[in-house]
Amino acid sequence: MELTEGKYQIQGIDVSAIAKEFGTPVYVYDGKKIVDQLQNLKNAFSENPLKIKFAMKALSNVSILKLLKKFGAGVDAVSIQEAQLAIGAGFENNEIQFTPNSVDFSEIVEGVELGLTVNLDNLTMLEKFGKKFGSSYPCGLRLNPHIMAGGNYKISTGHGNSKFGISVFQLPDVMRLVEQYKIVVNGLHIHTGSEITETDVYLKMAEILFGVARDFPALKFIDFGSGFKVAYKDGDHITNIYDLGLRLGKNFKEFYHSYGKQLELWIEPGKYLVSEAGYLVVNVNVVKATPSVTFAGVDSGLNHLIRPMMYDAYHEIVNISNLTGDQKIYTVVGNICETDTLGADRKLNEVREGDLLAIKNAGAYGYSMASNYNSRFRPAEVLVWNGKAQLIRKRDTLDDLLRNQVVIEI
Repeated sequence: MELTEGKYQIQGIDVSAIAKEFGTPVYVYDGKKIVDQLQNLKNAFSENPLKIKFAMKALSNVSILKLLKKFGAGVDAVSIQEAQLAIGAGFENNEIQFTPNSVDFSEIVEGVELGLTVNLDNLTMLEKFGKKFGSSYPCGLRLNPHIMAGGNYKISTGHGNSKFGISVFQLPDVMRLVEQYKIVVNGLHIHTGSEITETDVYLKMAEILFGVARDFPALKFIDFGSGFKVAYKDGDHITNIYDLGLRLGKNFKEFYHSYGKQLELWIEPGKYLVSEAGYLVVNVNVVKATPSVTFAGVDSGLNHLIRPMMYDAYHEIVNISNLTGDQKIYTVVGNICETDTLGADRKLNEVREGDLLAIKNAGAYGYSMASNYNSRFRPAEVLVWNGKAQLIRKRDTLDDLLRNQVVIEI
């Protein structure tokens, strides 16, 4: 979204006009930004055989998936339903990595039946897998490296108390099961969290993975996860993906030469690809001044964008209806019967009832974590592609709220 000729625009289209056409609240995605981010990753890791697996839990709209597939991405799915959506979007089964956790074994079996690349993240599941499939179907292993990394404890997944992955300290148990059931391990996987800025964290993960990899002769790929940090406000420290691609890529190439065959380097970005491409555009319902704070109450809330309340996440907010007004301090809140602050103590151009606010960095974990709390409708989604704004998901209706309810006689 750029300020051009006195208007906030995406690919030359006035964002206010998009809101007028499709109503608010509305998620708006800049397809060009998504493709540009994908290309940045390809360029950064161009010295290695790279596979990019989009973490579709970040944004699972089928039209977004089709866009990413068109430009060469695969998919990382964490549920069998996500995998089915990806297949429906046109991905080949072998382009889908399936990395669930805490699921019933039947879901793993379904992943095998669909021909997915299956990653296992606990010993119990590995043993069940070995008993049922033996050497007939390969699997990957998700490891927990016991590295604390990422923006905060809630989004770090590689520390010792995380539910994710098989602890590297349990590798003797892994080897026992692999040998007992003749399990073919074709990939190793680590994902330590989100919003990691330091290349050295990935190099430390690589050192662990390379040490483990020598015990598995049938590897085809090593997956370094993602967690690449994007900017939420001016001055934010972000992941330098070109430094990462250069240094990690160099170490990876040296490893597979010593391993004896070329391996694929996998990454699974979600937020990096779609976060900055997305905006939640909302209408100001009420401006409420109290002795201590002035609230701008909007027609959305934690039911549509839960990250600020769940993770204390910061999302920049701009008033796209009043570009010249004096700046004042507002706390932007939702219309949900909970404390649902979207942004506290924000300096905005004077906010008036009926103004449109755009909440930035809303492309990742926005709609995909949305709910019908308070029986509110989930918003519409719009994709801007090739200079055209297109509806890619309708706004909920009352029929959607009632669709699966069964009314009984009382």
